[in-house]
Amino acid sequence: MANGTIAETPYLQPIANDRLKNTFGNWFWGGVAAATVLHFLVIAFWPEMEAADVRMVTQEIEQIEVVQEFEIPPPPEQIARPAVPVMSMDVNLTEDITIGEVTFEENPVSELPPPPTGRGVDISEQPAFTPREVAPTLRNRAAFGRALERAYPAALKDAGIGGTVVVWVFVTEDGEVGNVRIQESSGYPQLDAAAERVMRETAQFSPALNRDQRVPVWIALPVTFQVQN
Repeated sequence: MANGTIAETPYLQPIANDRLKNTFGNWFWGGVAAATVLHFLVIAFWPEMEAADVRMVTQEIEQIEVVQEFEIPPPPEQIARPAVPVMSMDVNLTEDITIGEVTFEENPVSELPPPPTGRGVDISEQPAFTPREVAPTLRNRAAFGRALERAYPAALKDAGIGGTVVVWVFVTEDGEVGNVRIQESSGYPQLDAAAERVMRETAQFSPALNRDQRVPVWIALPVTFQVQN
């Protein structure tokens, strides 16, 4: 105020920031109204959807027991004890055999081949009768028995199979085994071969005597393989 007069105040124009603040309420409620209308339209016209059934279905399984029929085998047979070969001497080798001085008719000999004929015949090739007064005897019975036990075929021994082999043995003037022949088989070639091999390799005899003279002779010996209970 000058000179006692009142000065007029000029009108202030609102600035842009003030105008924006003044219109905020209108924009806010307008947006809320538009969002409400939009959601209503979406809910009203959107197709209906259903959730899929994802429940687990339990299926009962019926168990059938099948009983298998089988036959119970019989109990196994008792295993036989190990077989021990035994040499059976049916011929008494320690007994003196006396031959008649004049003729053999009074002392007949059975189950022997005929005597060899001709000059220069080797009696060691085939069993033949040879006169003797003292028969040879087996001197190493224990060693012979052990050799038979070792030579017993394992397959027949485990099965408890035995047999008797009758062998011809040619005993020289020195008591050695010069030749061996099978007279009667046991029925098992393995036993026959074992008896012949042991007789050739192990047996030792005292020489046969005829009137105090050593003579070569053929003798028949039974060798028995058997299982001892």
